[in-house]
Amino acid sequence: MSFFLITFFLLYGGIHLYAFLRVRAAVPLGMSWNVGIVLFMVLMTLAPAIIRISERLGFEVFARFFSYAGYLWMGMLFLFCSCSIVIDLYRLLLTLGQFLLRTELSTFKPSVRLMFFIPFIVSMLITAYGYVEALRIRTETVTIKTSKLPAETDKLRMVQISDVHIGLIVREKRIRKILEHVKLARPDILISTGDLVDGQLDRLDGISELFNEIQPTYGKYAITGNHEFYAGLEQATAFTKKAGFTILRGEGTTVAGLLNIAGVDDRTGRYYDNYHDISEKALLRTLENGKFTILLKHRPLVDRDAAGLFDLQLSGHTHKGQIFPFSLVTKLYYPADSGLMNVAGDALLYVSRGTGTWGPPVRFLSPPEVTVIDIQREKNGL
Repeated sequence: MSFFLITFFLLYGGIHLYAFLRVRAAVPLGMSWNVGIVLFMVLMTLAPAIIRISERLGFEVFARFFSYAGYLWMGMLFLFCSCSIVIDLYRLLLTLGQFLLRTELSTFKPSVRLMFFIPFIVSMLITAYGYVEALRIRTETVTIKTSKLPAETDKLRMVQISDVHIGLIVREKRIRKILEHVKLARPDILISTGDLVDGQLDRLDGISELFNEIQPTYGKYAITGNHEFYAGLEQATAFTKKAGFTILRGEGTTVAGLLNIAGVDDRTGRYYDNYHDISEKALLRTLENGKFTILLKHRPLVDRDAAGLFDLQLSGHTHKGQIFPFSLVTKLYYPADSGLMNVAGDALLYVSRGTGTWGPPVRFLSPPEVTVIDIQREKNGL
């Protein structure tokens, strides 16, 4: 964890230095302004740590305010640097073209001031748009046909939420909007594929009760994500249970004789106490044969050893990058970063874009979703 924190603050500090150099080059400022900007950027670099410390000390109002300020800045800074790098690449291509073609192309190069103000304005506009987009939850509907449902059951409806990140930013108002979409879907089963919570959970009275307003016919099931371990596994699972979920940690169950649901801990748990370590192959083999089997796994990674033992894996974690172009990075590490796809054998994998936000309360080209999954019994091979 210490290595991760050191790496994070070095990278985040480096991004701030890059932005500071852009400001200095574009807008000549006096010493007092430069010192003020440096102090502000140092404060913003340390903001994630300050937020967590103040939250743990009980300064919730300050922590919530600073979360919005620090994480909105983080999103805007990421967009500013992404746009600036694109302009840098453009200038580099012009320089190479000028060298190779022996032609003067300087008129096509943006000035130093434009190189600052274009990314600055673009990042502000996208951040504002992304803040609104993060509040506009979409309902995605998926239909899966199978011959494994009992003859008396034509359809089962599951609703999946993932990566809600209940904490300082995602609170009662956002949860109510999410649950409105869930209620409208009228699920038979409600699924949470990890990261339901985020950070300290000491002052979330009333939120778990909101989930208890939804009582699907065949229950609610959840698994751990990496943030359940970050937040503190004991209090995270206590909150999830209070919200009415059955937590599957390396275990499975047959639901009302209709289908199997199994769930595994997120692998982050290997670095913490009380991690339930079991191979997916061994777990799935304990379930009743011949029934439609769903595997809940936070990260969208498919264990090839478990091929043929499950019909549908439900995952999240990626947020589909949450803010483009970060989605290009997540796509490299998780090729299956969103949507429905075929995987090992005849199995399917569905990856949610996530229902809440982590870090910046911003989404760009990756809207939040509540997923409705209809499992229909095939009739006459159709």
